[in-house]
Amino acid sequence: MECPINPTELRQLQTLISYCELAPGLLNLPELSFLKKFVESLGGKVPEGVPDLSGMMGGKKKSSAEDTAGTEPKKEEPKEVESDPESELELNNEGCVEPDSEPNQPMGDASKEPTEEEFDQANDFRSQAAAAYGEGKYDEAVKLFTDAIQLNPKSALYYAKRGQAYLKLQKPNACIRDCDRALEINPDSATAYKFRGRANRLLGHWEEAVKDLRQACKLDFDEEADEWLKEVTPNAKKIEQHNQKQARRREEREFRERQERVRKAQEANRKAAEEGSSATGARPGAGGMPYAKGIPEEMLKLFDDPEVRDAIMDMFSNPSNISKYANNPKIMSVLMKMYSNNPGGGGFPGFNTSGGFPGFGDGGDFPNFDGSDGGAGAGAGADAKAGAGSGGAHVDDLD
Repeated sequence: MECPINPTELRQLQTLISYCELAPGLLNLPELSFLKKFVESLGGKVPEGVPDLSGMMGGKKKSSAEDTAGTEPKKEEPKEVESDPESELELNNEGCVEPDSEPNQPMGDASKEPTEEEFDQANDFRSQAAAAYGEGKYDEAVKLFTDAIQLNPKSALYYAKRGQAYLKLQKPNACIRDCDRALEINPDSATAYKFRGRANRLLGHWEEAVKDLRQACKLDFDEEADEWLKEVTPNAKKIEQHNQKQARRREEREFRERQERVRKAQEANRKAAEEGSSATGARPGAGGMPYAKGIPEEMLKLFDDPEVRDAIMDMFSNPSNISKYANNPKIMSVLMKMYSNNPGGGGFPGFNTSGGFPGFGDGGDFPNFDGSDGGAGAGAGADAKAGAGSGGAHVDDLD
């Protein structure tokens, strides 16, 4: 069976594949979506993003392989080690306590519906607990609040008040568990936010403490809660500023790493393009121009000009970019020369069988920049100075 693709098209396909091997992200270009779909249908995976093509446009920097050739390998620089978030902070931890390991206290049956009699008994236990708390008998207060909770487990206030008694016993974790349950029952319990904020302060959880105490004051302003809020704010502010600083450092480091990856990829692409040009006999001055072997020697001299080379590569990466150079006589003159000198019919050599510039039709018609048709085949036997067809742009020759 004969190959259905002619030799010219095969060479073009080989060139395309070689570029995609160097920079697989090229498959994310809309023009290559068909090829990306084919690769993925075979189980392949295309990396995200479109690579910078500037590395294929010829550069003066040496690749990392050339830089290290004939020299001793450089020692790896030590990576920046992110410091412990607390290491640079000077916090005032006065008044903090060791975390308690109080066993989980009875929480009552959440599904229980208290009878009227149980409701009254629970209120009696609550009154006794409040009296014990006032006398400084905090253990007894905890026990009495527990009795009240067992009878009426749907009261958020009972849990919050038992949490307050745990605070006096220096058991902030037990307090937090009770306040969490209170907030499950009543998300707007200012009392639960207040005591949980205080418990977080005792544990040195400054950011959590600020958040809870602010919410407590917002729901029901309380002078004591406000004083506690003022107490924890300085430490919380220091932590916030420190975290912002750490985030900036992390972003800057990631940005530098991305830049380095891009630089290495561009160097690899440039080197591969130069090697490909050497293998096909392209002159070095063309700066790694793709399809250089299809351009006459006198035309290659034009690519010694970096402005010309970069513009052509820009249009190669996205044909619609040609409109950016409509008012640049130098670039337009080079384009006209390409069309007029191509023996295949007036197009950019090497892009398709009829010689057309990619994206501008099979016949290589040169477009007017006012949106009208450029006439019959720009440069197909026409004078390069006179423009492309009847509507071509008039530009001066470089010579």
